[in-house]
Amino acid sequence: MQTASERVTFDNRRDRDFGATLNQRVNAFFDDRDLSKHADASMVTKTVVLFTLYFGSYALIISGALPLWGMWALCALMGVAMAGIGFAVGHDALHGAYSSNKRVNQVLGRSFDMVGANSYLWKIIHNIAHHTYTNIDGHDHDLEIASFIRLSPHSEHRRIHRIQHILAFITYSFSTLFWVFIKDYKNFFRRDIGPYRDKSHPTREWVMLFSTKAVYYGYTIVIPLVVLDIAWWQFLIGYLTFHLTAGLILGVVFQLAHVVEGPEFPSPGEDGNIEQHWLSHQMRTTANFARDNRWLSWYLGGLNFQIEHHLFPRICSVHYPKIAPIVEETAAEFDLPYNSHETFGAAVRSHYRTLRRFGREHRAHQTSAG
Repeated sequence: MQTASERVTFDNRRDRDFGATLNQRVNAFFDDRDLSKHADASMVTKTVVLFTLYFGSYALIISGALPLWGMWALCALMGVAMAGIGFAVGHDALHGAYSSNKRVNQVLGRSFDMVGANSYLWKIIHNIAHHTYTNIDGHDHDLEIASFIRLSPHSEHRRIHRIQHILAFITYSFSTLFWVFIKDYKNFFRRDIGPYRDKSHPTREWVMLFSTKAVYYGYTIVIPLVVLDIAWWQFLIGYLTFHLTAGLILGVVFQLAHVVEGPEFPSPGEDGNIEQHWLSHQMRTTANFARDNRWLSWYLGGLNFQIEHHLFPRICSVHYPKIAPIVEETAAEFDLPYNSHETFGAAVRSHYRTLRRFGREHRAHQTSAG
């Protein structure tokens, strides 16, 4: 297993023509149409809809005007909306892709904190570590869900991994609970995080962590228990429904982009070098799914167009379906893979098979990076 202390570099002298050609073509697409690379009216509408679903469901629950089964159903809907806000609003904003206005991105990026996660840590772990070192064991934090889930053929194999294809989906369901109650605190106190060693966090981010967590716990736990005439166990059922729904959706969708059949898991050489251009690395380690499913594309905020997202993280996800044909055609010209599963179901099945394969392997099989 690669240790996070080892520095990884890419040979960006290779395949430079691919990046130059692709950037020229994508830029021309926007310039020829006088089209902004940021959010359009449909993206703004989606943002309003998702926030309305989340806070509207919450308001109806808190009103106490509905029967228990109605409140329970709205807890599930809140979970769906929570995942959607993360996918389609916070994710774009934290990449600086939602708006050309930095302040707008900052405000909308705080939607992560609003739903219990920490946006500051996300930018370190996701924007920097995951996007730079995609599918590289010991560097890509998205491969480190739990010790009993093996998401890379280069990580240590344990007996428990033989049943990980069953455990994984249960684990995904608890991901947001772990995130809002444990993960952020744990990462704040880690000495090494992402590419940083002995990282010290600004005081304002410590204040933001505890203050936003307090607000989140207040409106999702304290207020419902105070104002609603329900038993604690009834509240617990609703709260778990809310988080298990969001957790399962988020956990599964994020894995379908990288831990499926097709993407590679390159291992750096002894000098820590990946013998390919960073852009080529992204093409070899990333996959799309359900590109023709308009509803999924709307809800997932481009998470099913992960290839385009990894190549152009500062372009708003609403444009990914439009530039995907350009990326696919250019990749074919330069003999680079364009991994894609036709449907959501096909991608889930591929992830399941990958989990089973990694769970049965007793030795780390190195994937060539050259």
